[in-house]
Amino acid sequence: MSPRPYNLGRRQDQIAHGRRQILDAARALLGDTSGYAAFTIEAVARRADVARATVYYQFHTKTGLLEAVCDDLADLGGLDRLSAAFSAPDPADAIRHFVTAFGHFWAADRPAMRRLRALAALDPDVHHVITQRDQRRRDGLAVLTDRLQPDLQPSRRNRTINLLATLTSFETFDSLAGPDQPLTAATPDIIELALAAIPLA
Repeated sequence: MSPRPYNLGRRQDQIAHGRRQILDAARALLGDTSGYAAFTIEAVARRADVARATVYYQFHTKTGLLEAVCDDLADLGGLDRLSAAFSAPDPADAIRHFVTAFGHFWAADRPAMRRLRALAALDPDVHHVITQRDQRRRDGLAVLTDRLQPDLQPSRRNRTINLLATLTSFETFDSLAGPDQPLTAATPDIIELALAAIPLA
């Protein structure tokens, strides 16, 4: 006899709740100045008050957990706003949308973002995940640059992408906003700098 539908529904709810609990614990651990450097499956399990096996069941590996944390931050920060950048017919508007989207994304959980990126310099697993995510941003900027200026010389194209990648990085938002303002406060300045960086038609 197959399980009753309501039992299956309850099981799915429990799994979803456990996943949410673990993701929240992972973000909290990253935001804890005393604990982020010890970001391990064991530490996340203790923080979430679940068995280590539960974390492995949900995410399989530490890299899988980190990928899920980054996806969760992307959802929280509304990174789907990026679609507006690639559909905007006006080049300046495309840049504005791209910068604005990343301003909201980086601001989703500033302490966790800061420590994820700091930890990437120390932990190979975190470095792998963050490097891949940064490459996706660079790839998006490359697409945007090519759409806005398809005839750029290769050296000028690479320079433009590098400048835009630097300007839209967490580190730039964090530095320009300073400790007393939200990250999104830096968005107007970064838009201005980005518009100056790319040779718009």
